[in-house]
Amino acid sequence: MSNRNAYIKKMQAKLDEWNADIARLEAKADGAEADMKIKYNEKIDVLKEQREEASAKLMEVQNASEEAWEDIKNGLENAYDSLGNAVKSALSKFK
Repeated sequence: MSNRNAYIKKMQAKLDEWNADIARLEAKADGAEADMKIKYNEKIDVLKEQREEASAKLMEVQNASEEAWEDIKNGLENAYDSLGNAVKSALSKFK
């Protein structure tokens, strides 16, 4: 397996993990009282937007040529760092 394929699989696994975290937050929001539900949903909307950006960056890496994917990798890692921190923050805030 090439480095790129291994990298893509690793990043997809992280994205899948964050998708599960977002789903848990959505489940908590469904059971929350009205004012708390609004806060949950606002944060969830931001997380979903960041997830879409990260997913788009992952697609760029997947579709890039063998020579170009290393250059695109930094943008993906920045998007993943941002999403990872946001998910972690939301999970700790809404325990």
